[in-house]
Amino acid sequence: MNMLDRIGPLDALAPEEAEIVKTVVEIAEKEFKPRAAGYDERNEFPWENVRLLNDIGLNGIFIPEEHGGAGLSYAAYLHCVIEISKACASTGVIWATNFHAIKPLIDFGTEEQRRRFLPTMLDGGLASLCITEPSAGSNATGMRTQFIPDGDHIVINGGKTFITSGDVADLYLVFGKWSEIDDPKRAISALIIEKGTPGLQVLRKEDKMGHRASSTATLSFDNCRVPRANLICEPGDGLPILLASLNKSRPSVAAQALGIAKAAFDDAVAYINEREQGGRKVLEFQGVQFMVADLATELALCENWLWHVARLVDSGAEDFSIEASIAKQRASDLAMRVTTDAVQLHGGYGYCRDYRVERLMRDAKLTQIWEGTNQIHRQLIGRSFLQR
Repeated sequence: MNMLDRIGPLDALAPEEAEIVKTVVEIAEKEFKPRAAGYDERNEFPWENVRLLNDIGLNGIFIPEEHGGAGLSYAAYLHCVIEISKACASTGVIWATNFHAIKPLIDFGTEEQRRRFLPTMLDGGLASLCITEPSAGSNATGMRTQFIPDGDHIVINGGKTFITSGDVADLYLVFGKWSEIDDPKRAISALIIEKGTPGLQVLRKEDKMGHRASSTATLSFDNCRVPRANLICEPGDGLPILLASLNKSRPSVAAQALGIAKAAFDDAVAYINEREQGGRKVLEFQGVQFMVADLATELALCENWLWHVARLVDSGAEDFSIEASIAKQRASDLAMRVTTDAVQLHGGYGYCRDYRVERLMRDAKLTQIWEGTNQIHRQLIGRSFLQR
């Protein structure tokens, strides 16, 4: 066992949580890992992987027990994200997005809304979180999608872009602006739209560099009518919901990045232990040992910080936004570094698709961009030290 295998030990979890993680590890290694390259090459949604996750009830681990879920810890959820992403980054982002989109419903929705929508997820449904628009990315308050009240209904007009699982989702958590509120921040509101609602249309799917098995769609809402009962909280309550959602989804991106980074690190170490130059293993060269030492050290520190954030969440901490930004920014930058160095350590083979480090490098890039670019996170972290 190398030192990285001793980080985030499963014995820190409750016994039932550790068993679930072990099952995920087995499925990911046996089923997801061998299929990942094919799904990536064909740009094919990994339905078989989703089915296997549903077979073990993984959608239910973050749903409260009173609604039929397992109600397990945030730490257990992050463990699963790491292991799934290590085997297939696309499957990792699909499953994690279910959490990103549904956790605000769990945290802020009414009992009636939970009873109505959570069974869809327990039955293996997919969910999308709809925030980004062509003119509103990192600045979410610039969104233009409108929610227009109309008696017992709300009419939605506008569009969203870069929506994970947008073409296949059963439920959409959509953020837009309440038409009767002028203030752009106070107007932000959130509601649930169900698959098949008239006026909801998928305009296109993106042809992406990485995560090619995970679909990313552009959506339009053309006089899309939903019951007012689908509104989460009250009109104008959306910004706190959005920020709370991002605070819990950003460590999830860190976990995804660490899964990709650990896969690349493992592949690189295995390769340089076998590959010889001048009668010596590549890993016997001091310069290479320094590279490996630096990567291993950063991986250890990043993962330990992630478990620190998980403890904050599981202990009920209310303010961990900066800690979440640190985890996301640091882990995603590291994923890009590890995968780039892994390609380098493979030499010319690393640039070819015969070895998965090429794909891992492409997959790593997204983690620096989505859920707030790393430039935004650096700004958030630095700004937190301003004296008011």
